[in-house]
Amino acid sequence: MAEHCDVVIMGGGLAGLTLALQLRQRFPALEVTVLERARHPVPAATHKVGESLVEIGAHYLGTVLGLEAHLSSRQLRKFGFRFFLSDGRLDVDQVSEVGITRHFPIRTYQIDRGIFENALAQEVRASGMRFLDGAVVRDFTIAEPGSGADHEVLYERTGAQGDTQCRIRARWLIDASGRAGLVKRRLGLEEPNEHEANGVWFRIGTPIDVDDWSHDRAWLARCAPRHRWLSTSHLVGEGYWVWLIPLASGSHSVGIVSDPRVHPLGSMNTFERAMQWLGRHQPRLARDLEARRDQLQDFRYLRRFSYGCKQVFSGSRWATTGEAGVFLDPLYSPGCDFIAISNTFITELVARDLAGEPVAPYARLYGQLYLSFYRSTLSLYVDQYAILGDPEVLPFKVYWDYSYYWGVLCQLFFHGRLTDTSVMGSLRGELAATYELNQAMQRFLRAWSSVSAKRNGASLVDQNALDWFVELNRGLEDRLDEAGFKSRLRETAALLHGLAEAIVGRASNDYPGLDVGALRALIDARQRRYGSLPRVPLFPDEQRSAVPVS
Repeated sequence: MAEHCDVVIMGGGLAGLTLALQLRQRFPALEVTVLERARHPVPAATHKVGESLVEIGAHYLGTVLGLEAHLSSRQLRKFGFRFFLSDGRLDVDQVSEVGITRHFPIRTYQIDRGIFENALAQEVRASGMRFLDGAVVRDFTIAEPGSGADHEVLYERTGAQGDTQCRIRARWLIDASGRAGLVKRRLGLEEPNEHEANGVWFRIGTPIDVDDWSHDRAWLARCAPRHRWLSTSHLVGEGYWVWLIPLASGSHSVGIVSDPRVHPLGSMNTFERAMQWLGRHQPRLARDLEARRDQLQDFRYLRRFSYGCKQVFSGSRWATTGEAGVFLDPLYSPGCDFIAISNTFITELVARDLAGEPVAPYARLYGQLYLSFYRSTLSLYVDQYAILGDPEVLPFKVYWDYSYYWGVLCQLFFHGRLTDTSVMGSLRGELAATYELNQAMQRFLRAWSSVSAKRNGASLVDQNALDWFVELNRGLEDRLDEAGFKSRLRETAALLHGLAEAIVGRASNDYPGLDVGALRALIDARQRRYGSLPRVPLFPDEQRSAVPVS
């Protein structure tokens, strides 16, 4: 006899557990079963990529799911992103640094995945849902489209009496199985993308404090408090970046992400090779790690980790979430963001179904939106790794990428408009314009970097120094009605065009031969339609004469 529930979730990691909590929050009577192959509790410092939260992910976990108390008390508050242009350098205090000197208004976190997923599993069980650990999915059947029949999952658990096979039927089938991608593989929905990158990562059992790498008092005093070690630090060079992420368990996560055309995976796919590679490219970190070899906890690598998916939601009441669908890149930490977005769409699809509405039209629409967010974010990475080693261009790419993220995707999520089809339809033109502008900007940054002199001075690009940038972050906390939200999207679209104009001006001043035609055409079209753009300063001393940006 098969068990029955309303929703069965194959996979009880971050994506599956948070979806279960979101569904229970919205529908207290919904019967949800989560099948997780790992035994719980998992080790405190579980080795999983996705330890750095940015604004959408932090808001989703803290505010939407109500887990702020856990994040504040049992995880680490992040001190922003930080970039060091330190390829081949021991003197990290004498290179260009991009980062914050004090916290931004919106709180973000570093999450120790083992601690966090154990807490999530406890929350799921405490809320009355079934969380079955040690449950290995052996097979599943997706109901025929239009049949209205239930889906069926065959899973196996090991207990005191040995292995037991069980069947469960459910109206909704959710694939949260991570890179296993059970539904995607079954239906042939795998889709490669054009971003070719590899990654290796490991954990060291003691914290790594970047501030210990210098005795320069002025350099140490740049940040108040002196919390560089709490940043997601990026040690960058042409074609690669190295992450440093502190974890609440006391471990430190270290990763190398690279373009294989510049840095082949074979040069770093063991710990010894990775140490040799770091010795050439990031010698200060290599020296630090050399003294901690006995603290190595694990080591993994992934070849060509980025991929897409042809379809993520279905009118036949199945869906994928997290890495079971798409995966972009660890840079800028978008993983939990896309879990938050997909889970929100899935929850709304279940709501439509419970209300007796047809699911298929909304599954198509939400799927198109989700994949458009994926494609627009993908452009931040494709063929852009060369810029990571450019001290002249990288700061402007970081400003642009943040502004695009905070100004568009964050606005939609923070203000609860992702599934508002009426508002999304009315803003289609603005969203399309910002998408096109971002594509042109990424091409322009690439062209600029190809001629850049790559001058690397001992300076800090302080992201707190620009009022408009901090305000763009702070404004995510505003409470806006529909009219206010539409006005905000138009303001941020104008801001992005003004920022593009400022970046074009800066680049053209240094390199007059740059082709600015594509960006200039988009900027001029915006001005013809809406009038003058806000003046967006790129440096603190330009702010006095700038037009305020609300």
